[in-house]
Formats: sequence, structure tokens, C-alpha cells
Amino acid sequence: MHTVELLEECLAVAKQLGYHVRHEWLGGVGGGACEFGGRRWIFLDLGLNASEQLEQAATALRRDPHLHNVPLSAPLSRVLEFRRAA
Repeated sequence: MHTVELLEECLAVAKQLGYHVRHEWLGGVGGGACEFGGRRWIFLDLGLNASEQLEQAATALRRDPHLHNVPLSAPLSRVLEFRRAA
């Protein structure tokens, strides 16, 4: 599976978990998960490539206690597990 497809799946999972996703130009130095206004957000930095954006989204999902309730493809599961073990 290509990185862009993994990113799309990762963002779909994030939305299932109740995250709102924003794509913002942050100059390659920002992004990640936060909560404000009673909502959970994932900000993806458009200054980063798809692989780095995937890592931003995956980092947010790894911390979510409900991730295990959502079905994941084998490739996305490997991305999440590999990074979690590192």
C-alpha cells in the first residue's frame, strides 16, 4: 500500500474515533493532535511530505485508548505497531 493510501486510511480511522482533521501550512515545524473547544483535532502540516504527515497522524492514533476498537488494514496496523514499539 502506498504512503498516500495509508495516510488516507489513517485519517479515516481518526475521523471514526472522533477527530477533526485540518490541513494547514505550518512551515514544516508543527502539527499533531490537540484538544480545544471540546473537540479533538489532528493538524497536518502541509509543509511536510506524505510520509511525515502519516507519522503525525499515526502518533495521535497510537495515543488513543479506543484505537483497538477500530478495524485496521494490515499495512496500517503494521505502521502503528512498528512505531509504537520504537
